[in-house]
Amino acid sequence: MLSWLSRFNICCFLDNQEYDLPHHTLESIAAAGAKSIFDRSDNFFEELNSFLEEFNDYIFGHFNYDLKNLVEDLTSLHPDPIGFPDAFLFVPEVVLKLNENTLEIGIISGDAQVIFNEIIAEQESEEEHNLVSIQGRISKEKYLEIVEKLRQHILRGDCYEVNFCQEFYSESCLINPLNVFNQLTSISPNPFSAFYKVHDKFLICASPERYIQKKGQSIISQPIKGTAKRQQNFEKDEAEKAKLRASQKERSENVMVVDLVRNDLSKVCGEGTVKVDELFGIYSFPQVHQMISTVSGQLKNGVDLSQILQATFPMGSMTGAPKKKVLQLIEKYETVKRGIFSGTVGYITPDGDFDFNVVIRSLMYNASTQYLNYLVGSAITYYSNPNDEYEECLLKALAIKKILE
Repeated sequence: MLSWLSRFNICCFLDNQEYDLPHHTLESIAAAGAKSIFDRSDNFFEELNSFLEEFNDYIFGHFNYDLKNLVEDLTSLHPDPIGFPDAFLFVPEVVLKLNENTLEIGIISGDAQVIFNEIIAEQESEEEHNLVSIQGRISKEKYLEIVEKLRQHILRGDCYEVNFCQEFYSESCLINPLNVFNQLTSISPNPFSAFYKVHDKFLICASPERYIQKKGQSIISQPIKGTAKRQQNFEKDEAEKAKLRASQKERSENVMVVDLVRNDLSKVCGEGTVKVDELFGIYSFPQVHQMISTVSGQLKNGVDLSQILQATFPMGSMTGAPKKKVLQLIEKYETVKRGIFSGTVGYITPDGDFDFNVVIRSLMYNASTQYLNYLVGSAITYYSNPNDEYEECLLKALAIKKILE
């Protein structure tokens, strides 16, 4: 199916990877082709609402991290080497819903049986060795120096926590994005994986994190803060989980972002309805254990997606607190635009419900310029050890590094 899907200039494949987690909705859903398109405009939020009201249909797409400049009235002067638009939504020509036993095909025009036959007949492309040479945008020494500067900002009271990311990249790089996605999800399947293509730009995503989900008037966000390495030995692996659960540093990072998310949701939810459903939940994925909390609320009547974005974006787990100040610090110390990284990809249903991930553990690729990159980061607090934070970045990128090298 993915091979057939990747024929289209615009497509999106969202895969749960068979995880049975709370708030699970669909196993896999995909969109191919574009009947109608929305991208960033001068009157962004007003025109976004008009687009959503015009099309009572499935809508797929993304919002870049750099949409923050509209939400918080900020600017960014860093280069953007991949070039995804700040926002892009599309009404697909074909929607595919897949689970273990069935494939549902929804089309605007044409014959679903013909599409099914094409999917069955599609040949998977042969595996390719990537052999990509990766280099860091900043040295380890520079990274340690920046983390120390961020700790001083925290000591002065400028912020409490800041998510700082670094870029790894390759130039003149030729890959098969679909093969890379298959390789990445085979060694690191995660419940918010995505293969996403907008013309010559590709997102290859193995994210474990949900940004936000709406069902009726209910809304949830599930920030991740807290990471521990998986161990092959069962007893050692369980010990890592217990260590993560008990870590005061990780718990303090997690509770800070939970407080931020609670505050964000309270802007669009009814008074007294925002609550923490789960605090410090420990969930295991192929490469890491993660500490995940769940915050929910009941939306006020008439609240739309534009208002929700303005209240909650960018997501707290990828920024820090207080949000506007740390966005300014991120701009000061990072070296490239994050673009779609730490933004979000997802879908909206005809009923107006939606589910969006957090774009982390991801490769970005521009096929025209042959530029590939991935970004990794961690939450910096005053108690952060700069060397430990650097090692956490490498741990988060381990699966990506394996398939590239």
